[in-house]
Amino acid sequence: MNTLDAIYHRRSCRNYTDELVTEEEINIILRAAFSAPTAVNAQPWEYIVITEEDILDKIKEKMNFARYNAHTAIAVCGNMKLALKGQDKDLWICDCSAAIENMLLAATDIGLGNLWIGIFPIESRMATFRKILDIPEHVVPLGMVYLGHAVNKEEGRCRYREDAVFYQKYDPNRKMRKIANL
Repeated sequence: MNTLDAIYHRRSCRNYTDELVTEEEINIILRAAFSAPTAVNAQPWEYIVITEEDILDKIKEKMNFARYNAHTAIAVCGNMKLALKGQDKDLWICDCSAAIENMLLAATDIGLGNLWIGIFPIESRMATFRKILDIPEHVVPLGMVYLGHAVNKEEGRCRYREDAVFYQKYDPNRKMRKIANL
């Protein structure tokens, strides 16, 4: 699959088969994550690979928005001891988000279903994740990616909207179409 195919075919997957993700597939996903761009090459990211069912069950039990039947998850965290300081201190969010997107695209490329679960900046979610995964205070959980073999392979979709594209300068007078929250 080429890059654009992976981008256009990626879909959030919320239902997985019992087939396990292999160590080789996990390594492909991690290598993709480590290939993401990072501001000033800070590389503030750290990853927690979760394959033990009891830990996955604790996550599902404590976090109702994360109750999916994947057998593999990877938590993506920013280590504040590695993150930039001063006015650039929050660029770790961009770095870790780029890593997550690389993970999603790599998973799509190798035929795995995937789902990005947001954790940061919601304090209660971060606290729960820290407790379940023994994450120290200087490490901030940004998100988690579920990985697995999709029960149904849905077609990708592009959400291109001409009204959300500006050229040269922003037009504050343009009427934007409001997207319904589902």
